[in-house]
Amino acid sequence: MMAENSRSRMQRRQEKKTKKTKKGKLSKWNWKKILIIMSIIGAVLFAGVIGLFAYYVSGAPSLQASALSDPLSSKIYDRNGELIVDLGTQKRTKIEYDQIPKILEDAVIATEDARFYKHFGIDFRRIGAAVWANITDGFGAQGASTITQQVVKNAFLEREKTVKRKVQEQWLAIKLEQDYSKEEILTMYLNKIHYGNSTYGVAKAAEVYFGKTNLDDLTLPEAALLAGIPQLPNVFDPLKNPENAERRKNIVLDLMVQHEKITEAEAAAAKEVKVEDMVVEDYATNIPYSDFLERVIQEVKAELGEDVDIYQDGLQIYTTLDIKAQEQVEFLLSNSEDNPINGLYPDDELQTGISVLDTKTGEILAIGGGRNAKQGIGADFNHAIQGSSHPGSTMKPLLDYGPLIENTRASTYYQINDEKYNYTMGDKREIKNYDLQHSGWQTMRYHIYRSRNVPALKALQEVGIDKAGQFINKLGIPTPENGILESDAIGGGNIYLNPLQMAGAYAAFGNEGFYNEPYAVRKVIYPNDKEVDFRPEPKVAMSDYTAYMITDMLKDVLGPGGTGTNANIPGLPIAGKTGTTNDDKDSWFAGYTTNFTIAVWTGYSETEKTIEGKGKQIPTAMFRHVMQHISEGVETADFVKPASVVEIAVEKGSNPAKLPSEYTPDDQIIHELFVKGHEPKDTSEKFDQLDPVQDLSAEYRESENAVELKWNYEENEEQEIKFEIRAGVENSEMHVVTNTENTNVLVTKIEPGQKYVFEVTAIGANDNRSEPVTVRIEIPEEEEEPGDILDDLPGGDGDGGDGDGDGQGDGDGQGDGNGDGNGDEPVDGDGGDGGDDGDGDIGGGITDLLN
Repeated sequence: MMAENSRSRMQRRQEKKTKKTKKGKLSKWNWKKILIIMSIIGAVLFAGVIGLFAYYVSGAPSLQASALSDPLSSKIYDRNGELIVDLGTQKRTKIEYDQIPKILEDAVIATEDARFYKHFGIDFRRIGAAVWANITDGFGAQGASTITQQVVKNAFLEREKTVKRKVQEQWLAIKLEQDYSKEEILTMYLNKIHYGNSTYGVAKAAEVYFGKTNLDDLTLPEAALLAGIPQLPNVFDPLKNPENAERRKNIVLDLMVQHEKITEAEAAAAKEVKVEDMVVEDYATNIPYSDFLERVIQEVKAELGEDVDIYQDGLQIYTTLDIKAQEQVEFLLSNSEDNPINGLYPDDELQTGISVLDTKTGEILAIGGGRNAKQGIGADFNHAIQGSSHPGSTMKPLLDYGPLIENTRASTYYQINDEKYNYTMGDKREIKNYDLQHSGWQTMRYHIYRSRNVPALKALQEVGIDKAGQFINKLGIPTPENGILESDAIGGGNIYLNPLQMAGAYAAFGNEGFYNEPYAVRKVIYPNDKEVDFRPEPKVAMSDYTAYMITDMLKDVLGPGGTGTNANIPGLPIAGKTGTTNDDKDSWFAGYTTNFTIAVWTGYSETEKTIEGKGKQIPTAMFRHVMQHISEGVETADFVKPASVVEIAVEKGSNPAKLPSEYTPDDQIIHELFVKGHEPKDTSEKFDQLDPVQDLSAEYRESENAVELKWNYEENEEQEIKFEIRAGVENSEMHVVTNTENTNVLVTKIEPGQKYVFEVTAIGANDNRSEPVTVRIEIPEEEEEPGDILDDLPGGDGDGGDGDGDGQGDGDGQGDGNGDGNGDEPVDGDGGDGGDDGDGDIGGGITDLLN
């Protein structure tokens, strides 16, 4: 057993030794194989990279001398394809190297490329240093590209951040360094670089920002600011963003100290000079239509990204600009003595913003940013597209009545009670109309063109805030972060709009319910012929019946009794809405035809002042002058009623709406619009003919010389009934002698020997009538001369007698008893005959009614 165990131990040792030897050989073999494979892969990858780099380099553009100093201009065209501005030729002044002061050169090199005079076009050390500088000194402290690389990138390459572009940039930088001196390359850079505000080159930048035409006059802080702007021209714009510019200037000064261009003391002194004190703000630009072009630049950047430089990327930008409309807008915002609107402004601070759109497409035709504005793209606040204001009553069709029709299919006749009413949210205060009055039950149409506040709130409450919010969202109006309030029903809550948003929303009403997001750029073409279409797709915002019914009501706003009559243009079918906020701080008008939509705002941009005098008329006046001008020579069709809408005659005052009956008077019939299938079916009975009286009889009372009329009539529970009594001698004219609520009456002063005709008609509270019922009676002759004869009735021959009555009875008669009986109408009361006991006559021969 021990031997067996011993062999086992020996065997085990031998086995271990053998395994160890095999493992060592295997490991040695694996490492060799792996190294070989990795070498092969590395060689293939290296060859591939070299090949790819060679491929990219072979496709690099050639160095063209003209492009090295001149920016690759972007051209902007109007809606007809006519060139309106070449941004590459605007605000640019070339210089030579000997015009560059040492302080400016030091600032630029310290900031952009500290080893500029030591590298050959690319600087690997600079790449690492840039990374470290951005970590230690903050983002933007130092760029990674050399000045040479920036020159070729701006001159020849697209803005896309790709490996291909970076390889070509480095290759061209090396070639540029071989063909040109450092001084020439630096001059190219300073002549070509963009400084914001459509300004190219350091010489023009010095003139625009500091008013200096000689670079030798630049101070250290000015040179530092000019060296810092090109990294991010919009961010470091000293006119728009002075705080950012201040920080950037100080970073440049620190870099100049770091690279021993200036001392700490010089930097400290330069930092004491504030940017606001350095720049001038009265530089005039020669770029036309700057308010419109500001929107163009916004859209290009939003669609193509911030890396695209519209000022020097050689883009062809085709816009929607209508020169005729734009020039009219600019004229009406100018201080020209011929401007018909100037007299409406109470002071120079009151501002106006206006946007003009194509109703069918949403194309922006013109933009007016404000009065007395600084010249230049983005040089001043653009009230047409920037900021926002309370919309006032222009919000009512958008948030209240439009959603109500869309969701409930309410008609233009829909009845809403304008009464004392309170908000149900917040402090639940009373909502008041502008005239502090209430108009009671009226149609939706009336409430819109009279701009009543209480019905607008009721409309919003009926449809609900959620659905109303969804409605305006489809019109390009976002829901406010803090939600929609009930006060937004009249434009005084959380919703704020600018004229461009307002015009876009209203255009949908004139475009059969389709919303087009307003746009100023149709397409952009790159230098390589790549084309980008900017036109948005139209979206269904509402039903065609909603759009048409709102439009039809808004047409009345410009008619008699409406709030927008000042905007009316005879012969032009226009719909629109006025809007004024509380305390008259904002005034609006938004209106449209089938061709054009215009929204105008007037107010104070920086104060809470109220608009005084005729200032509130400015929006309607501006609208009228612009719309009339751009509509000249253009056929303007009326709005077409869609098949989903029917026009129905309804009886005025019926609630809910009812059809008129054959007895409804013409002046009680109005025509309103209904969604097809939701028109009224019931016919009004308000003016229906009443039943005639029954059992009419006439009895002669000889002792009283009078005729008693009696009749029967079934009681009417719906309305009070009165009876009209007409009388006359047969074959002569009939006259109304009295009205009574009773069913009998005594007629006096009857002339013996005559044939009388009496007629009784039932009359309702709504002035509806029955057929008259007639009775005839012949009065017997008397031998003695009659004393009480109905002489006043045509055909009577009585002379009135010598009555001695004193007329002091309790009746209505006011006579003195001395009448001569020669009256020519049966309405002459004489106080009764001489023998009367004072009952008094009612209207020419009608005595007191029998009880």
